[in-house]
Amino acid sequence: MRVRRGGSDRLIRRFIAGTVLLMLLLLGGRYIGRAAGSIPRNDYRRMIKAGGQWLVETIWIQAQPGKRISGEGGGDPYVGQADPDPSYRKYQAVKTFYQEHQYLAWYGNEETGQQSPEDEQLAAASGQGSGQGTEYAQGNAGGNTYTQGNAGRGGAPGSGLQGGSGTMEIPETLTGTLNRPITGNTYVMEQLADYDFLMKHFYSVHTSTTAGRDLMNAKALLERDMSMQGDHSKPQILIYHTHSQEAFADSGPGQTVVGVGGYLTSLLEAKGYNVYHDTTVYDLKNGQLDRSKAYNYALDGITNILQQNPSIEVVLDIHRDGVGENVHLVTQVDGKDTAQIMFFNGLSQTPEGAIEYLQNPYREDNLAFSLQMQLDAAAYYPGFTRKIYLKGLRYNEHLRPKSSLIEVGAQNNTYQEALNAMEPLSELLDMVLSKK
Repeated sequence: MRVRRGGSDRLIRRFIAGTVLLMLLLLGGRYIGRAAGSIPRNDYRRMIKAGGQWLVETIWIQAQPGKRISGEGGGDPYVGQADPDPSYRKYQAVKTFYQEHQYLAWYGNEETGQQSPEDEQLAAASGQGSGQGTEYAQGNAGGNTYTQGNAGRGGAPGSGLQGGSGTMEIPETLTGTLNRPITGNTYVMEQLADYDFLMKHFYSVHTSTTAGRDLMNAKALLERDMSMQGDHSKPQILIYHTHSQEAFADSGPGQTVVGVGGYLTSLLEAKGYNVYHDTTVYDLKNGQLDRSKAYNYALDGITNILQQNPSIEVVLDIHRDGVGENVHLVTQVDGKDTAQIMFFNGLSQTPEGAIEYLQNPYREDNLAFSLQMQLDAAAYYPGFTRKIYLKGLRYNEHLRPKSSLIEVGAQNNTYQEALNAMEPLSELLDMVLSKK
């Protein structure tokens, strides 16, 4: 009498057969590729990934056939079947989630948003990393308005608010106006109040944190008053550098982010602000680069400065990012090659909840500060800012409501490109701080 083998044995046999088939397909594809010309590495990786997903799904379906019920099921092998394998359903849900929210995976695990080459290619493909992609803000259905900005610099203002009733005059941005034409995108509150729209167009969220609907309330953030309350008779703005040794592609002696911060200081002083530029080195220990406790050392230093100068309302930590070697974060502003900047917010929370020992009573104010500058940049300096980067720790942004960590370009930018970026940044700061 022949003994029928159990389901586990059938699954093993199918897995082995599928694996052998996949190996034959890959080897065949390799030789075909050599014959027809080399296949790009990224395409080859995608082929392998697609083949692996197909194999997993095929094995799962065969191992868990379920009981057919009504319905064809479309593209989902388990729609129209009863009692699917829960682990497979979870796999499908996660896969779908990241397909729909790819911006969550754009940034790697480095402290200030460094990207891997694969992340950079994904970002570039979507128009994020290079600043060359044009995003068009589209209103909700039902006749709400949208604004489509011009792509060039120095041209006519944007094409205007367009809705069901025709073209309307472009309004002021939500945070201020500037004596230059609007060449980028402006947005209406109906758009910004849409959580999915807000996150897709303005934020990159690292996997170390979460940014839920209750926190990312655009209306509440834009209603916060970020204007300067005191006068220029005493220090108002503190500029410092947790990583003072960050330099650029062609930096000479002394040409680090400290020099970039010095230029920003002079630009803000020319606008009438009283600026304290802290040039203390927080990332060297015994003459050697050591960033393991740079934020701790910086916290001690700037806390002492703020205690001696309680009039300071704004705290800016100027950094330089690190990206893939084939990425150049540059755009054109007024005919100058200009490093792109990125506002960085620490949320003091992980996906499991708040980090109790890193509380930030000014977290929402910090978010309001960066979002208001980001919107003004979108209108007046399109392509100048990258998406606001959100990460789980605090990064010393808890000392003042108007605090921001700002990444100026990356290691592939020139020092002059970084200096040029301080000119539009000073204008953005002035717009929000003065509400002019």
